[in-house]
Amino acid sequence: MMNLLLWVFYFMTLYAFIPALASRLFGIRVFKRGRAKQEIALTFDDGPDGDYTPQLLDLLKQYDAKATFFVVGSHAEHHPELLQRMHQEGHIIGIHNYVHKTNWFMLPRTVTRHIAMTNDLIEKATGVRAAYYRPPWGIMNLFDFRSVRLQVVLWSALFGDWNAKVGAKRLTERMMKKLRPGEVLLLHDCGRTPGADPEAPGDMLIALEHYLKEGAKRGYRFVAIDEMMELTKQNEKKQKQIPFWKKTIVSCWLVYEKAFQAVFHLKHGGDFFHYRLIKYSGQTLKLADGREIAKGDTVVELHFDNKKLSNIAMQSKSLIATVVRLKRETLHGIGELADYLAKDEKARVAKAVFGITMIHRGAERTGFELFPLPKGLFARLTRFYLHMLMRVLSNSSNKGEGISSLDPRILVMPMNRLLAHSGDEAQFLSASEKRTAASAESKANVSLRDDGDSVHGNTPAL
Repeated sequence: MMNLLLWVFYFMTLYAFIPALASRLFGIRVFKRGRAKQEIALTFDDGPDGDYTPQLLDLLKQYDAKATFFVVGSHAEHHPELLQRMHQEGHIIGIHNYVHKTNWFMLPRTVTRHIAMTNDLIEKATGVRAAYYRPPWGIMNLFDFRSVRLQVVLWSALFGDWNAKVGAKRLTERMMKKLRPGEVLLLHDCGRTPGADPEAPGDMLIALEHYLKEGAKRGYRFVAIDEMMELTKQNEKKQKQIPFWKKTIVSCWLVYEKAFQAVFHLKHGGDFFHYRLIKYSGQTLKLADGREIAKGDTVVELHFDNKKLSNIAMQSKSLIATVVRLKRETLHGIGELADYLAKDEKARVAKAVFGITMIHRGAERTGFELFPLPKGLFARLTRFYLHMLMRVLSNSSNKGEGISSLDPRILVMPMNRLLAHSGDEAQFLSASEKRTAASAESKANVSLRDDGDSVHGNTPAL
């Protein structure tokens, strides 16, 4: 009996567990995350559904978004008109088996038959056969690697949207954390599969509308999986042109940054910022509204997400292109940071937020005030470090392009002014504080009115 159990264990390890690890964990033979500057891939499983899929298609059309639908054959059989609409509106249709059953518990020929039956339904409705496949629960068996002739697509982010207990609000919060280029989102437009709640897609639609609206504001595009894969191929080709020494230095630097965040307990402040609370120890800084930041004051020290910074810099053709993208990302990052700080009881009572940056011109437009670094060893070391960092990250053929002219500055923003960027500020700010913040920001904008629209004049804090 023991030998039999051992052989069953060996068989399941080879047939099921190892292939699952290879695909889900290591991404072997599958596509699960893209490389893109502005694009996000939306994918939907388990449909089509007679109630929710038409609503989803209407929503995607409203925001000019394209998506990939991995359909269950037994559901598609009842809704060929929805397959036709998906195809006509420029979406991609993929296969999610004929019934929603894991490949672990099916023979290889059964999996092949499921794929063929579903593909026949898709071809009958649209005139085109599917080229993409997603196994239920993303689980593959050993023979799938050889027998599945389609491109297998998994995901980089899933949110538990099949569970109605998550709710629209929490689902929106989870999705907003993954609002960034290159993500392959997994969502569900049908709740009639094992383990799912029939009404859950209703919450998904509410959350998705918030996600699409915010994505459009940030200038992102929502694309089908074929476009995301093509963009990824192009960007990986460009990545190969980056010298090995530069990739090595950047990789080591990012490992150091991870260690720094862990050792100094930096908190997540959105996709673009990390932060920690410290006691200010520098020279007294006098702000425009008359307040001062003095030694011993509690402040929030800002740190940029350097993985994002490195991706932007590596993908940009010049320092100016890097600056333009950083401007857009920072403007949106400030609002997200404000939301996080508004919910952090200790952080929101700090006197101000501050950081040191080299690309700072135009930062006043977001409410920051600029101060020169006090002369001395710290200023020289900081200047050397930031100059070297930008030279390594710069993807320009002219290595010194504009870098030598950049000089580090201290950026400071009073906490009440930052919280005015948050959707939650009403419960924390008094009317007088809001007026003070608005007045200070107005003065900052007036002082920069003559900056013009040049790239350097509009560059935010970095």
